[in-house]
Amino acid sequence: MRDKIWYSFPVQLFLLHLRKNLGLTLIWVLLTGVILEYFGVVLGIPFLFLDPEYLNEVSWVSFFLMGVGFAVLTMAFHMSTYIMDGRHFPFLAILNKPFIHYCVNNGLIPLIFYLIYIVRFVSFQLGNNLANDWELVYYLLGFIGGGIITYSLIFGYFAFTNKDFFILFAGTVDKRLRRVKLTRANVISQYKDLKVQNYKVLYYLNINLRPEKVRPDISRFEGTKLLRVFDQNHLNLFIFQIVLILFVLFLGFFKENPYLQLPAAMSATLLFAILIMLVGAVSFWLRKWSTFAVFAFLILANYFSNFNFLNRPHEAYGLDYSVPSVTYSLAHMDSLLTPEIVKKDRDNVLKILDNWKSKFPQEAKPKLVMVAASGGGQRAALWTVKVLQSIYAIENGEVLKHTELFTGASGGVLGEAFFREIYLRSLTDPAVDPLDEKYLDQISADNLNPIIFTLLVNDLLIRNQNFNYNGRKYLKDRGFAFEHQLNINTKKILDKPISAYKEPEFAGSIPLLPVTTLITNDGRKLVISPHSMSFFGTSLSGTSGFTEKKQTIDFLRFFENHDSKNLRFLSALRMSATFPFITPNIELPTNPIMETMDTGLSDNFGIQDALRFMYVFQSWIKENTGGVVLITIRDSEKVTEIAPSFPPRIFEKIFTPLKNIYANWDNVQTIQNEVLFNYMSESMPFDLERIEFEYAPEKVQAEELTESQETMQRASLNWRLTSREKRSILESVYTLKNQSSLQRLEELFTIYRTVEDSVAVSDD
Repeated sequence: MRDKIWYSFPVQLFLLHLRKNLGLTLIWVLLTGVILEYFGVVLGIPFLFLDPEYLNEVSWVSFFLMGVGFAVLTMAFHMSTYIMDGRHFPFLAILNKPFIHYCVNNGLIPLIFYLIYIVRFVSFQLGNNLANDWELVYYLLGFIGGGIITYSLIFGYFAFTNKDFFILFAGTVDKRLRRVKLTRANVISQYKDLKVQNYKVLYYLNINLRPEKVRPDISRFEGTKLLRVFDQNHLNLFIFQIVLILFVLFLGFFKENPYLQLPAAMSATLLFAILIMLVGAVSFWLRKWSTFAVFAFLILANYFSNFNFLNRPHEAYGLDYSVPSVTYSLAHMDSLLTPEIVKKDRDNVLKILDNWKSKFPQEAKPKLVMVAASGGGQRAALWTVKVLQSIYAIENGEVLKHTELFTGASGGVLGEAFFREIYLRSLTDPAVDPLDEKYLDQISADNLNPIIFTLLVNDLLIRNQNFNYNGRKYLKDRGFAFEHQLNINTKKILDKPISAYKEPEFAGSIPLLPVTTLITNDGRKLVISPHSMSFFGTSLSGTSGFTEKKQTIDFLRFFENHDSKNLRFLSALRMSATFPFITPNIELPTNPIMETMDTGLSDNFGIQDALRFMYVFQSWIKENTGGVVLITIRDSEKVTEIAPSFPPRIFEKIFTPLKNIYANWDNVQTIQNEVLFNYMSESMPFDLERIEFEYAPEKVQAEELTESQETMQRASLNWRLTSREKRSILESVYTLKNQSSLQRLEELFTIYRTVEDSVAVSDD
């Protein structure tokens, strides 16, 4: 009995994959680790599989597509391993429908994965507060239906095209195969290899999943003819693979069509399927030379990637790339940061501050409010909008009336920009209500599916599709996909050049919003605003002279010849939120080329910029205001308990140092900002108060602020949120700390509203 199990075809295939096809097997291991939330939890990767979205909603269609994606991946695994290893089991050639028999017996690894996925999927959805249990069944039927239909179509194709030994040599197919020189060479080569291979199989599962004994007289069939059966099957598989790959690439021409923007997890499975298929195709054509060919291809691809036709830039939309590049040098930067230029920019902002002050009664000294919002992908964007809405509810927008500066990074800036535009429209259109919950739905709508889909069908190859913006032509990439989907989600209210905000900012109607992005070349910040702000980049007195390292570059002035004022505002937001691999680094027209990425690497909380602004304008603030209120909107807790530590294992000793750098980056920046804030609060000639808001789902759970019994898990760093993650973000505003912060703001601005009203009455 032991030998029957050990030498059964499913077990022998499983062992063969562990010995020979470990790379393909590791793909299943990786996916299983993701599903079990061992990998990628911080980035929210497991939730893309367990709670997929299609057309901005989780539905039976999204799970149907996931069923299709997993089926394609499974069949890619079957096809490639059959091409590589099917010849080692010659008894398959004399079976009816040999490839289908192979798939049945090769299903152990996919079956294990499917069982784990279904258990995790059911468990996750049960904790998702579905309307009823039938909705879960509905999703499950969609997933199963997608798989069944896909398997039926693929198996139906192979049932009619793949031949067994007796059909093949009873007809004319063998004659056609004999005329293909490469196929004949493959047969001869495989026959020589087959003589030294010994894979013992006693039993296999038939199509009805019943065990059958392998024919003992297999040796009487001619070896080369058996191998021709496999080659004929391989040729059909290869044709099917090429057609499928071309079909996926063909979808790239319609990637803006929302109906073709597949769930991000399905795009990932298709990408894995294509990679697996390419392994099978290379193995089919090149055999023993396949490893050499892969390494040669990688070396050549790396070499030619520096050529213009492959290395096409990821551009900032609105800039003019046709004029000569600006010189990117220390001398040029210094020439744009002279005391005269810095004074000119400072005087311009002083006029803006005077215009802001004119909104209040002449004798009043209003509080000046600054808001700093941290980065953190879509969770930070949603959290920022929710907090700003809660602040706006105090005295019908009184706090926003006092606000003159927004700073931050990544998702926080995106949330600030979105709410600022809503607030601007509400000033002239009574129908626009900044408290409307629809804006929370808009800012939290899925933005990841089109990015990953574009990566699959466009960015992995040569980008060749263009679009026009402001009369100029630009290449489409996943950066364009990000902006395009964000534009759709926000109803196109942010689709304007940065210059569109010059007048309302100058009039003091809305807060200033300098969008910052990190320059990867040298670590400086690029400050993007319709008003030049060179004072962010150098000392005011200039006493350090040429020994001072300039800290920022003013975008508007630096790229003036490239039409910088017409930079698309969505591109500016993307430059501040460029997450590695998800959206590409933007290349700017300089010599040498300047690249930008997420400013969160430098200052994820925006506090440094706010404090710098206070320092520059401290004299004006002292004379014209009642002090500064700095509102910080964090997407993490500021103070947490020290986590317990345990003796590290060997692998942990290797990876823990890198892990600690990543995990403590938030703490490092927080401590640095704390030092700066303490220094400023003790040295500035005006009152400085800080009011903090924190996204803390653990506190929501501990304070029993939710009726749900689910574990309140921290939202992932991603551009897509599950319904569970959205709830954890929105309910965080009700924690004791955040409610205390709202109460303090209410105390401050109820008093100031009363004072301002009394001053206005006395003036009358």
